[in-house]
Amino acid sequence: MSITLINNETNEKFEFETINCTRGPNAIDFSKLFETSGIFSYDPGYASTAGCKSTISYIDGKKGELYYKGYPIEELVAKYKYVDVCKLLLTDQLPQNDTESLEFELELRHRSFIHRTLMNMFSAFPTNAHPMAKLSSGVSILSTFYFDHAKMDSEEDRQTMARRIVAKIPTLATICYRNEIGAPIIHPDISRSYIENILFMLRAYPHERLKHGLHGEVEITPLEVEALDKILTLHADHGQNASTTTVRNVASTGVHPYAAISAGISALWGHLHGGANEKVLNQLEEIGDVKNVDQYIARVKDKNDSFKLMGFGHRVYKSYDPRAKILKRLKDDLQAKGIKMNPKLDEIAAKVEEVALKDDYFIERNLYPNVDFYSGTILRALQIPVRFFTPVFVIGRTVGWCAQLLEHVKNAQVRIARPRQVYIGK
Repeated sequence: MSITLINNETNEKFEFETINCTRGPNAIDFSKLFETSGIFSYDPGYASTAGCKSTISYIDGKKGELYYKGYPIEELVAKYKYVDVCKLLLTDQLPQNDTESLEFELELRHRSFIHRTLMNMFSAFPTNAHPMAKLSSGVSILSTFYFDHAKMDSEEDRQTMARRIVAKIPTLATICYRNEIGAPIIHPDISRSYIENILFMLRAYPHERLKHGLHGEVEITPLEVEALDKILTLHADHGQNASTTTVRNVASTGVHPYAAISAGISALWGHLHGGANEKVLNQLEEIGDVKNVDQYIARVKDKNDSFKLMGFGHRVYKSYDPRAKILKRLKDDLQAKGIKMNPKLDEIAAKVEEVALKDDYFIERNLYPNVDFYSGTILRALQIPVRFFTPVFVIGRTVGWCAQLLEHVKNAQVRIARPRQVYIGK
């Protein structure tokens, strides 16, 4: 099938082939638009423009569906661990049994340590610097320790690069947090699972009577591990969002892959992207009381008020975010099993959702709760500090960035990202 473009001024006709997608609408191949017609498209924010072909994840915004490698997100969250999803995104294969799953996870555990010189560099940052700034810098510095990844000639090289950063990102992230509060750095414990280690490195303190890097006891329940595992799975990949597109665009220059991922972290930091989960909880605290909800909802609808309700609406989803549905059930399940949410904030959040879902203003604009609306309250219940919410997002998303980056560099036809501009100056 082809599409014909007609220039009304010259009556010239230009034929463009369409690309059949396995899911979703077909695309017009405009890659030669300028060369053949002398004009180019104008699409601010790239809402109608595909910059790549991908097999990694797919979103159906109208139906509220999300798939990783063809698997619905609901199935992956219910049946598999986060490390299994990592294997799926990096190798196209889920573990076939528990042994395969453990082997992959053990590789990540053993790669989780970072060079002591890099740990010392974190002491140069101001303690009040946001952990996302330190994390982005730390990942960029990591490229100096593994400079050979700048040239990946084989699949083994690419897998080593990806597994190394997926393994080390929790260690780097928790160092950023502990540096902020002035606490001793806790090294990974390979006897603990990938997910448990994240909570361990956040919470543990060295025992004064123990030597050789051993740590005192810290309580981490299987329920907490399961909850964080599901949260990371829900954040593993999400199509060509702002940070993923940033990673691909930066990688297109031939830069070291960790520099591209560092750029993705900086993009994710924004409050309109990954930083929204932090803003949601801050906003619930600002509302302060369930009796104030109507007042804040009215502010949202006031065109003269700049107030925006965080955690509602999505650039792609025009129905209920499937990740938000899962997190809402997870929150209720955790409460039923004894994990305590902040009762005041939970009451406010429930009231905000109740009012918004019945209000014509929100219904007409397809403003439904998104993943950020519930993730913050759950992370808070897991004793994870608010300033660490977005770094948790980074931990979950790093594997998606790696999968996207590898897909990009393995494409022989890929070109450096170079959008056009509509020049309207003098």
